[in-house]
Amino acid sequence: MRFAVLADIHGNCLALEAVLADMAAQGIDYADVVNLGDCFSGPLEAGRTGDLLLLLDLVTVRGNHDRYLIEQARAAMHASDAVAFDQLAPRHIAWLKTLPFSTVWRDEVYLCHATPVDDNTYWLESVTPEGKVHLKPRAEIEAFAQGIEQELILCAHSHIPRAVKLSDGRLIINPGSVGCPAYDDDLPFYHKVEAGTPLASYAIVEKTLSGWTATFRQVPYNHLAMARLAADKGRMDWASGLESGWLG
Repeated sequence: MRFAVLADIHGNCLALEAVLADMAAQGIDYADVVNLGDCFSGPLEAGRTGDLLLLLDLVTVRGNHDRYLIEQARAAMHASDAVAFDQLAPRHIAWLKTLPFSTVWRDEVYLCHATPVDDNTYWLESVTPEGKVHLKPRAEIEAFAQGIEQELILCAHSHIPRAVKLSDGRLIINPGSVGCPAYDDDLPFYHKVEAGTPLASYAIVEKTLSGWTATFRQVPYNHLAMARLAADKGRMDWASGLESGWLG
């Protein structure tokens, strides 16, 4: 089995289109693609991204920002969710409501956005009170994996491409972010996540005789156009991240 893993598109349709083209060049069909959620939120092109995702009909799980778009009132949304919500049509919202929290794909792969119990907690990373983001101890990572039978586990949310082998041989993969290479957050403590590159990230996963392997792909696209769009909407944090992979 060989397939592609997307996550955290965040309304960046140009990045998504570039990743899809790269996947096609690698011989991967749309039927062999899974999407780990956070599809729309951000000051970019949520509506256009929604039209493309509905057309593709990828296996998709719901991210925390997808949940905000269907559970929160417009007046209660943070800026990135609100600007995306204003671009989405009823068909996009209806699609979000169909997405599961988690799923098992082809009986072999477990999918969730963040962790199996919470869509807003990093599975593989910890944040210190000083705002340092680092790999969790293996015991803490494995605690979330209890009860999951599949040998391959996919998660996202942190936007950090990473593969972690558990002590029992299972593999957890985060493909990184298609459309948002840098952001900051207040929880659990204020911190920044910065890819250090504006390239769009995804992963190609393959089952071999030796087990599951992951190849992380970094795809160029017209990121400066997306940075200008974010700046035009007054989101200089997004503009900086999209331009350089850093928050400035």
